[in-house]
Amino acid sequence: MSSPNDIPVQAAGCVLWRRSPGDGELEICLVHRPKYDDWSHPKGKLKRGEDPLACAVREVAEETGYTPLPGAVLPTLRYLAQGRPKEVRYWAAEAVAGGFTPNDEVDRVLWLSPAAARGRLTQPRDRTLVDALLQVLHPA
Repeated sequence: MSSPNDIPVQAAGCVLWRRSPGDGELEICLVHRPKYDDWSHPKGKLKRGEDPLACAVREVAEETGYTPLPGAVLPTLRYLAQGRPKEVRYWAAEAVAGGFTPNDEVDRVLWLSPAAARGRLTQPRDRTLVDALLQVLHPA
């Protein structure tokens, strides 16, 4: 018999990217959450009945202030969070408008090169999403 704690928490987010205003190079947006003191991709839990892609777009806008234009589906990450299974679906998304204002959840964002983003991410599992984004944007 399964308990409610066996049911994965459903969440969604985006690997938010843009072309640098300076040199046109690819930059990836990471968010800093003071509650966890970590650097991650913007994401959040689905509201009841919410579509995962709609959640991803909403969470990116809430956390970063940028309007995301979703593209390719990226790998889903599955892990334990506070002892409960969690499943986070991701999309590649280009930042098409907006700007960051600090809020309750996120106090800083950084736009970094893929290599710098990979190095700054707190959780090693999040680094696979940087690689997945590069494969989508620059297919071999």
